[in-house]
Amino acid sequence: MSQQPGLIPIFADAKNGKVYLQVPAKAPEYLYYSSLPQGLGSNDIGLDRGQLLSLDAKLVVFEDAGEKVLLRQRNTQYRAVSDNPLEQRSVEEAFASSVLWGFPVVARDADSLLLDATEFVLRDSHGVARTLAATNQGDFSLDASRSALYWPRTKAFPKNTELEATITFTGDKPGEFVQQVAPDPYSISVRMHHSFVQLPEAGFVARPFHPESGFWSFEYKDYAVPIEAEMMQRFVPRHRLQKKDPTAAISEAVEPIVYYLDPGVPEPVRSALLDGAKWWDQAFAAAGFKDAFQVKMLPADADPLDVRYNVIQWVHRATRGWSYGYGLMDPRTGEIIKGHVTLGSLRVRQDYLIAQGMTAPFSAEGSASATTTEDTTAQAALSEMALARIRQLSAHEIGHTLGIAHNFAASNKDRASVMDYPHPVLSMGADNKITLTGAYASGIGDWDKRVIQYGYGDFADDKTRLDFVGQAHQQGFRFISDPDSNGSKLPHAYSSLWDNGADAVTELERVMKLRQQALSNFSSKALANGRPYSDLAEILMPVYFAHRYQTEAAGKWLGGYDYRYQVKTAGEKLLYQAVAGADQTRALQALLSTINPTALALPTAVEQLIPPKAYGYSNNRESPQGYTGLVLDPLSLAEAAAQHSFSILLNGERLARLQWQHQTDNSVPSVALLLAKVWQQLQTPAAAKPLISRRLQVSYLLQISKLAQNEQLAPEIRAELLVLLNTIQQGAKAAKDAHSLLLQQLATQAQKDAANLSKLKALAPPPGSPI
Repeated sequence: MSQQPGLIPIFADAKNGKVYLQVPAKAPEYLYYSSLPQGLGSNDIGLDRGQLLSLDAKLVVFEDAGEKVLLRQRNTQYRAVSDNPLEQRSVEEAFASSVLWGFPVVARDADSLLLDATEFVLRDSHGVARTLAATNQGDFSLDASRSALYWPRTKAFPKNTELEATITFTGDKPGEFVQQVAPDPYSISVRMHHSFVQLPEAGFVARPFHPESGFWSFEYKDYAVPIEAEMMQRFVPRHRLQKKDPTAAISEAVEPIVYYLDPGVPEPVRSALLDGAKWWDQAFAAAGFKDAFQVKMLPADADPLDVRYNVIQWVHRATRGWSYGYGLMDPRTGEIIKGHVTLGSLRVRQDYLIAQGMTAPFSAEGSASATTTEDTTAQAALSEMALARIRQLSAHEIGHTLGIAHNFAASNKDRASVMDYPHPVLSMGADNKITLTGAYASGIGDWDKRVIQYGYGDFADDKTRLDFVGQAHQQGFRFISDPDSNGSKLPHAYSSLWDNGADAVTELERVMKLRQQALSNFSSKALANGRPYSDLAEILMPVYFAHRYQTEAAGKWLGGYDYRYQVKTAGEKLLYQAVAGADQTRALQALLSTINPTALALPTAVEQLIPPKAYGYSNNRESPQGYTGLVLDPLSLAEAAAQHSFSILLNGERLARLQWQHQTDNSVPSVALLLAKVWQQLQTPAAAKPLISRRLQVSYLLQISKLAQNEQLAPEIRAELLVLLNTIQQGAKAAKDAHSLLLQQLATQAQKDAANLSKLKALAPPPGSPI
């Protein structure tokens, strides 16, 4: 048996597969967290390499209970911040704690206890079986016979103790995503990690949260506050960053914040990630620090999940998915003790695909090895745009580990923050070719500097700090985050994902022109030599649906509002107002252009360019849907694009807001007008392709029928939908052609048997986010 001294000494019996922990007889409190060093590799399931189980570390204590020792997690959500220990105890006893484990005591003396931690480490601490069940991937259970301690990552250090194990799950009927990633889908093996960390030293100074600060909120309920005070205490998560010289305007830090990049990242992505990460030093410099934010390569023998390292980890999955950043916090104070970024490796390829489709940059012959000057230049331009996005993504996810929230309104002020979701700003050259110059911004944003200033800057007093927050609005900054942005139905008119420009409608009009030009330019030059022509189907998708995100942004002007996360402040008026009627009318006209049958018609030359999949290749989630089997279905492309617009125009919450606004201001379009305008737009057939308008009419009718059956729909909106259905039904009665008869049947069924209609398949574009 070997011994490792450290925070909690480890005794390792590798021969018998046992691990023991030596804890003090009167054990102090520790921080504990668990993680997943080896993941499953499926974006859809979500069990990624390096994933932390929660954002907050757990405050735990080992309690001697005789023949066993209990690992108890303190309840830090409810507390009494008081000098009275009885008042503190009254809150502790009022709310449950959680015993995480019971350790058998192997030996004890006056100073310490030796605990058998083997079963503690060999458990499903990450809830993998629950996750697999919740994602319909099968009924799996832990197989102890195929699980074992993982000794290379089981170590003790002066301020932390690390334990790790290989855990295997077995089960029947594995789901699609498990089959996609596991060599044997009936036996899934991952690794789970456990960390015990010494409590940070006293002296951390928490900074109050403000809803317009740009930070997330660390919070707890304090039952000791006066009756007139708010019980919920809110602070911003932040590092313990202090100036060496507190009196200096600019000073080095006592201990700088250092991030380490995964050495498994290949070039040129590695350099791009380093560059983007280093942008944050610009923000800390603006807050008065010199070289306070540093980025280095992680040593090859270091454990990325060790609390001593803030890590940017490069994570592979079977399909593209989200990246994310966590700041692991001390649950007592909100102090960030470890930043951990998970960067999905396939994101860079999606941006390359967008650039490739929009610019069709290769020579007529193409070149897989870039042997021609034209192709060499083309590939360099595509790669540079993709790397520009990676720089921004690196900065974005690190921002989250610093406790900074999304700001989806930053695109309204010239891309003022890396904490927005940026769409590449493409433009059209004099030769009608799409250019990539300036597609992504470079460097930290002005908003980001303000956020860091709030969290780490020097303020004379609370008034000065609050005045600083108020100045942001005066300078033209908006801060609107996820609850008001992430969803096309939401009401804030100036906060969306993947949009650009201060005027969403003007930008949509511009994007529609770019899209049309890119489709006109689309040819075999979008494909490198050596690739099957059938790959053009996936390359075409981000071109054909290039307007999807800006359509959502413009759609928020309909029934939309402008507002802030204001707190009551002397001398400041509340901002809360509806979008002007004239602007809503502009938005409606722009949205109607996205369902124009002519605009959605695929150029004939493009139709004839994309054959069925080459042998050895197959369709995937990035491929277009349709009814024509192996052959590209242009009609279903148009339907999918229109369905996207219909989902925005016909959102029940939006229509209810629009109807209310119209009642008080008749310059705002009414719901009846909107419904009629959409139907009118669909009557104009695309030149030589009348089937498109017919398909879109059917799609619109089905969408109306589905919405009318929504139990959450306002009754006055349901009434308007029924009027439209009746109008369509009566209008179709006079005609005897097949399409009119279908419309009549569907409109009748929508009013009598809509439940069955709603079961009909609705086509949708391939996945959009993330890009």
